[in-house]
Amino acid sequence: MPELKKIKLILEDGTVFEGTSFGCHKSVAGEVVFNTAMTGYPESLTDPSYKGQILVTTYPLIGNYGVPVDDVDEYGLPNFFESDRIHLSGLIISDYSFEYSHWNAQKSLSQWLQEQGVPGIFGIDTRALTKKLRETGTMLGKIEVEGQPVDFYNPDKENQVAKASTPKKEVYGNGKHKVVLVDCGCKYNIIRCLLKRDTTVIRVPWDYDFTQEDYDGVMISNGPGDPQYCQPTVANIRKAFDQGKPIFGICMGNQLIGIASGAKTYKLKYGHRAHNHPVRKVNDTKCFITSQNHSFAIDNATLSSDWEPLFVNINDDTNEGIQHKTKPIFSAQFHPEAFSGPTDTEFLFDDFVKMIEEHKAKN
Repeated sequence: MPELKKIKLILEDGTVFEGTSFGCHKSVAGEVVFNTAMTGYPESLTDPSYKGQILVTTYPLIGNYGVPVDDVDEYGLPNFFESDRIHLSGLIISDYSFEYSHWNAQKSLSQWLQEQGVPGIFGIDTRALTKKLRETGTMLGKIEVEGQPVDFYNPDKENQVAKASTPKKEVYGNGKHKVVLVDCGCKYNIIRCLLKRDTTVIRVPWDYDFTQEDYDGVMISNGPGDPQYCQPTVANIRKAFDQGKPIFGICMGNQLIGIASGAKTYKLKYGHRAHNHPVRKVNDTKCFITSQNHSFAIDNATLSSDWEPLFVNINDDTNEGIQHKTKPIFSAQFHPEAFSGPTDTEFLFDDFVKMIEEHKAKN
């Protein structure tokens, strides 16, 4: 067992939680959020949507199945991670398992955090912390070690998408349908789900003018932070509206399509982060269990007459997707690609490809 050192989580209201360090022993600051999923910490830690945030896991035991091997597929994408590195600023858990066991594990969670320079705390009363965040809303916080003071940091004050997006254009696969993927902090399983459906994926930076590309459809990815910073993306989406080709947005992509349509967004009290959020398809009785990770949502009341809600969250009636009434444009606030989480809604990728095929047949 490694040497154990004390470390603190300090919230912006002055509340202090004392725990034990098991990651990189350093001070960091960010927005403190919680996720209620029971599994999937390797995928969550590498999800770019967590950039600037300190994650609290409500499931009490973390680390017991270690960290998977970092091999890659034929396209150069990691098989078991959602990006090429850890994106969150810090990890807060109740109980850390120093021993791990899994056929695919190559190292411990503690070792991985240390290698990536990310602090972790265990021994925190995550039940009390989560209850506080639920009652007061998401709060700023800082992980501090003795002798390393750090100021509070609000990730909403900066463009997190610009930090998470790819810096250059990249092409994956050689399928018959050309899909531009606007990378706002893309999870790699979005790319995998597209490649499985006979596509060529053209991944471009968040502010890239993709309307000049030769493409059959557009995917707007997930990403971190406030969508209002992505005005260059919004401008390009509006140009794509006029081109009339199919568009599919996920998470941040849902919000950006909403803004491009003229709708407004707002910040949720404590966000949606879990594997078990139920959503209902509007004007239908079908419900789906979804994986979610977002802080902002579209205000349904601000949608114009050309647009309508596609899904709604059963827990709080917030928007979970929109669609254009006449054009092949739709989006989901949840994650149909999951990884981790339930794959109930992966069929939305099939719907997207079908839209592409129908549009190509007509044109």
